[in-house]
Amino acid sequence: MDRIDRKILAELQADGRLSVTELAERVGLSLSPCHRRLRALEKSGVIRGYRAHLAPDAVGLNFSALVFVTMREGTNRAVGEFEAAVQEIQQVIEAQRLFGDPDYLLHVITHDLPAFQRLYDERLSALPNVQRLTSTLVMKRVIADRPLPLS
Repeated sequence: MDRIDRKILAELQADGRLSVTELAERVGLSLSPCHRRLRALEKSGVIRGYRAHLAPDAVGLNFSALVFVTMREGTNRAVGEFEAAVQEIQQVIEAQRLFGDPDYLLHVITHDLPAFQRLYDERLSALPNVQRLTSTLVMKRVIADRPLPLS
């Protein structure tokens, strides 16, 4: 990956809707080389996809919580079962496995507190191999969806 590839990535992080023509102009390439580089970045997995970033409150998702998960055991089977089950919960918008205690951090988003409570009681607490759940409420998103630092 060279300087031009990084410029392509930076431009796409800023505006994923750029046409290849606009992208080529911004990074100083002609259309064909820019298109080849773009396809190579997509094929190699550097660019994983394109999507719209939505404002949660604009679609009625006004409640955000961080849930810390401590597992009963850390075997491959227990971890696999937990991770497969958490993948099925749409309200978990991010899940990270951590070193140490707790074992996982889940970012959960719902319409409101009662919806979170139902999700917590019915789905999160029923996740396999969970010993303890601890949650904290998100007061304010200070940084969200920040582009990766490519320089």
